[in-house]
Amino acid sequence: MPTKPSSSNSNSHAVMQPSWQRWLIKLVLWGAGLAVAGVVGILLFVAVALSVAYPNLPDISDLLDYRPKLPLRVYSADGVVIGEFGEERRNLTPIKDIPQVMKDAVLAIEDARFFSHGGVDYLGVIRAGFANVGRAKSQGASTITMQVARNVYLSAEKSYTRKIYEILLTFKLEHLLTKDQILEIYMNQIFLGNRAYGFAAASEAYFGKPLKNISIAEAAMLAGLPKAPSAYNPIINPKRAKARQLYIIERMQENGFITAEQAKAAKEEELQVRVGRDNGRVHAEYVAETVRQLVYNQYGEETYTRGLNVYTTLRAADQTVAYKALRKGIMDYERRQIYRGPEKFIDLPANPQETEDAIDDALTDNPDNGDVMSAVVLEANPKRILAMRQNSETVEITGEGLRPAQSGLTDKAGPSIKIRRGALIRVTKTPKNTWEITQLPEVEGAFVALDPRDGSIRALVGGFDFEKNKFNHVTQAWRQPGSSFKPFIYSAALEKGFTPATVVNDAPLFFDAGVTGGQPWEPKNYDGTFEGPMNLRTGLKKSKNMISIRILQSIGAPYAQDWITHFGFEAEKHPAYLTMALGAGSVTPMQMATAYSVFANGGYRVNPYLVTRITDQRGKVLLETAPPVLDESARAIDARNAFIMDSLLQEVARSGTAARAQATLKRPDLFGKTGTTNDSIDTWFVGFQPTLAAAVWMGYDTPKKLGDRETGGGLSLPIWINYMEYALKGVPVTEYPVPEGVVNVNGEWYYNEYARGSGVSSVGTQDPATVNAGQLPAPGTPGGPIQVLPPSDEKKRILDLFKN
Repeated sequence: MPTKPSSSNSNSHAVMQPSWQRWLIKLVLWGAGLAVAGVVGILLFVAVALSVAYPNLPDISDLLDYRPKLPLRVYSADGVVIGEFGEERRNLTPIKDIPQVMKDAVLAIEDARFFSHGGVDYLGVIRAGFANVGRAKSQGASTITMQVARNVYLSAEKSYTRKIYEILLTFKLEHLLTKDQILEIYMNQIFLGNRAYGFAAASEAYFGKPLKNISIAEAAMLAGLPKAPSAYNPIINPKRAKARQLYIIERMQENGFITAEQAKAAKEEELQVRVGRDNGRVHAEYVAETVRQLVYNQYGEETYTRGLNVYTTLRAADQTVAYKALRKGIMDYERRQIYRGPEKFIDLPANPQETEDAIDDALTDNPDNGDVMSAVVLEANPKRILAMRQNSETVEITGEGLRPAQSGLTDKAGPSIKIRRGALIRVTKTPKNTWEITQLPEVEGAFVALDPRDGSIRALVGGFDFEKNKFNHVTQAWRQPGSSFKPFIYSAALEKGFTPATVVNDAPLFFDAGVTGGQPWEPKNYDGTFEGPMNLRTGLKKSKNMISIRILQSIGAPYAQDWITHFGFEAEKHPAYLTMALGAGSVTPMQMATAYSVFANGGYRVNPYLVTRITDQRGKVLLETAPPVLDESARAIDARNAFIMDSLLQEVARSGTAARAQATLKRPDLFGKTGTTNDSIDTWFVGFQPTLAAAVWMGYDTPKKLGDRETGGGLSLPIWINYMEYALKGVPVTEYPVPEGVVNVNGEWYYNEYARGSGVSSVGTQDPATVNAGQLPAPGTPGGPIQVLPPSDEKKRILDLFKN
């Protein structure tokens, strides 16, 4: 009987598997185990890394109150930036004030998933890691949060350690801050070239406009800068910048930030990129530098990082007009000077492209100075100059445009002044929109205007060009004031009993060495003529030197020296000699404007001031200056003295050496005095309207003659008029009230007591013939005329003065 197989054997054969399957299962299990072990290992490694690295991460709690390095900014009274100091240009702009178009442009190119990811783009990190392994350039996978971590706290080093720190710090940032806070930091912190940090500063730097007014095209251009601020700088590399801008516009469209129509319009928009040094800004460099020094003295190095905002009394429009007026006055004078020749000569290759390159290099080294532009001569003859400017712009100069440099076009011109191919010259546009050859001036000038009612400075221009000469002539130039100083001598005389009707002899004076103790002195009037006896009003109107000297001779130089200190002058700068009558001392333009303000405001001394408020980056007021109130504690001279001096100075501006003022501006409330020193070395005009006083000076830094026919009325007065024409527009005509104790007799003003002494009643009645006949108090008594002494007696009197 056959035997049946056992059931156990049959089951065993049924479940037996091939060996390869058993090995496969083992491999899978081993692989899974290894994978788990790897994951656990990685987790343990990360945990160890976190335990070691996390405590070493920087404290980022200060980002909750983000305060980056912010520059010192100086503003005009009407909120226009006139100066900025600090290595980093940055405008701290809250995220709510950043326009959506700017945020969209940045997100489109830098991190489109910013609001949805957790801070790290893992695929990008892996890609960057492989790039580092292959020693290739990183693929730029960093998210905005990672860029903030790197830019604020880490270096730009490419290493695994730094990358780990960057990722850990990114997690920390994402945990601590909101997405809007992170984006706000990024938009304000990122470097964008041209010393601009943050997009608000970049908008100003590249387009000259606030960020809130930016267009799609401009936003796309700026959004291209973070990757490579130099490579995509629209000023330095406009072609590359344009190519990246177009790509970003496409990315904005792809991400749904803009429509196809908006993208098309943005691509076609012509951008106005700021180039050059002027850029339409307010030229207040001397003011800004003055403010910088004041603030630095208070805050030290924090001046450049604390984000201080300084608001000044300056008015932007007034400053611009003053700047242009002074430059025009200087350039008008320059046109009358001998042509000094081209600034330099360069070799121009025969190859056209090489020629353009050589010209570009030369013009870069010798940039435009405002409207005085540089050019390189291509062709030149006595009837025509053809020159090239930046961007291969050609300039043709003919006719009257050649007149200022005619001496450089003749056959006899020396090699240093000969205008020929390769000569670097200066050109400017005329009012008729034609070109004219010119040259950078050697002469300098200064202008300052202030409100005589409180001393607030409205405009200040310290020289022709701050970059060319940083010396502030308004506050630092000590020069002789010439005849513009005479009003202070006349003012002193009023306190000694003189009146506008006092008669003084305009006759020659001579002082030999025995009198002066040095060189003989024979003063003369400007025109070299003498007109005999005349009253003080006429003497000041005609600026007669002999009248001023005899007035000072009568009142005494020591008395006058003390009197002028009432106006803010320093006695030691004005030695007590008769030459003080002709303005032989030393003053600054600021001193002169301040001193004339005493006449303008009725006799009060004001201290010029510039800063009204200083705030920090959050707007907290750190300092505030209230306009001073003029009261009797500030009185410098009697109101009567100021009033009568105003009458005399008004006559100067109406019919005297400054008659051009009232004739041009067509208003009677203008007052002032011209000044020209010996040999026309310095020229002045200082004048005022009751709400505005201004001083103008012109001269060479190393004193030399301006020219035989150059005067304060011809050089300085036109600058003052050009400024006042704008500054007084819409200002009503003002008439000074007659102060108590002053009476008018037949059209002339007197102190009441002197009028009574000459028979004038309190109601102001007197026979004009009596005054005109000179029947006033006797010589030497208050109100009396100066006695015209015989030459021998006059010499003795002068000798006594010099001895004293």
